[in-house]
Amino acid sequence: PSLLLALSLLSPWGSAAGTCPPRCVCASNLLSCSQANLSTVPTPLPRFTAVLDLSHNNVTRLRADWAPARLPHLHALLLSHNGLAFVSTEAFAHVPRLRHLDLSSNRLRALDENLFSDLGELEVLLLYNNEISTVDRTAFENLGRLRKLYLGQNRIARFPLELLREGTRLPQLALLDLSANRLRAVPAGELQALPAWLRDRLYLHNNPLVCDCPLFQLLDRGRRRHLSAVEDFQDELRCFLPGATALVKILELAGKPPLNCSKAREAVLEAHLGDSVTLGCDSRWQGVRSRHWVTPGGERVLGDGGNGSVVLLANGSLQLRALRPEDAGTYSCWVAGPLLNETLYVELLVHNFTLHGPHDTLNTAYTTLVGCILSVVLVLIYLYLTPCRCCCCRGTEKPPAPRDDSINSSVLSTTPNHAGGTGEPCGSHVASGAGTGQNGRFKGGGTPPVPARQGPKAQRKVSDPDSVSSVFSDTPIVV
Repeated sequence: PSLLLALSLLSPWGSAAGTCPPRCVCASNLLSCSQANLSTVPTPLPRFTAVLDLSHNNVTRLRADWAPARLPHLHALLLSHNGLAFVSTEAFAHVPRLRHLDLSSNRLRALDENLFSDLGELEVLLLYNNEISTVDRTAFENLGRLRKLYLGQNRIARFPLELLREGTRLPQLALLDLSANRLRAVPAGELQALPAWLRDRLYLHNNPLVCDCPLFQLLDRGRRRHLSAVEDFQDELRCFLPGATALVKILELAGKPPLNCSKAREAVLEAHLGDSVTLGCDSRWQGVRSRHWVTPGGERVLGDGGNGSVVLLANGSLQLRALRPEDAGTYSCWVAGPLLNETLYVELLVHNFTLHGPHDTLNTAYTTLVGCILSVVLVLIYLYLTPCRCCCCRGTEKPPAPRDDSINSSVLSTTPNHAGGTGEPCGSHVASGAGTGQNGRFKGGGTPPVPARQGPKAQRKVSDPDSVSSVFSDTPIVV
């Protein structure tokens, strides 16, 4: 009571003026109504109020009209321990400059759509020790300056971790407390890709997680990096093994059945000759500006850019261009943090061959395909389109001409000899050895008589061995 009286006397409003709400204490721009047995927010609230403490009361509903007038200077609102079960989506329309909001230890069950979207300057949001089971991904829309979000000791089975992965919804978030909820699985690969300064304050302990090796490797890396969220809660980081009912410590799963998880290598990159790679300096400190790299050869890399093969980028990463075999080794990143200095090591493995890019692979595959098609076409041409002397070789084969008719034509001639009428197709007939002399020419002695034939070809004229067609055949004559 004496403290309340002293604060009342120091207040510029004064109790006699009636501007300080009943059962509240007013000191400068601070308005304290804690433990005043209030069921509603007192009115009127002074316009220049900067801190409003309504904790430990019975304000179960926070409607849109709890602050009928705009409070442009209010930056801290404390509503913990009120049994609060309902918060209107328009409840914060008149307090746009709010930076600290405490809704912890209440009975909130859900975070509805766009619940905090009017609080563009909010930095700290306390929601722990409620009954929250549903979190809408748009509940934190427009919270571009939020740095700390406490959601521990609730009933959350799934939190929209994509808000962290995208990096645009909560770009400045540096602490996320999801401990003591009902999470059974987390995307370990996506969490590992988050910057170390966020993983350093990502609390997942006291959740009924299911054991697997990616989860173990995520936390094992955090322990080796001395991340606070892992190192300070090693005993509380537990999980369920398949088919078991008792929780086991996640960090004790290395090499033990049934998972037999292996420890993952930390910061090891593999590349090939001629590639360009970027080595990240994944520090635990956020916003570090003082850092430098040391190459495997002991060369110190300073500055924010350059035109050489080794370039220090503005974000602290080290870029290596046109890799050579001597670029392999361990690189060190020295960081001067606000509290402690930190040294990070990145091992680079350079394979002694050039890896073709996707376009080269495509060209090689295309060339191989074209070569195969051409080979098939050539084989088909060879099998089915080989040139032959006859015009109808692939047709229905006709029976060979009688021996008696063949003997009257020269074997050296390819020109058909027809006297008239319908002739045979240009079939190739090989004369027998009878009646021929040296070099395939007929011997002198007359032409043998032609036996009588029946049918349309019976009038065929007998070839003269000394005819022009014999002399000018396409077969050379050796004398």
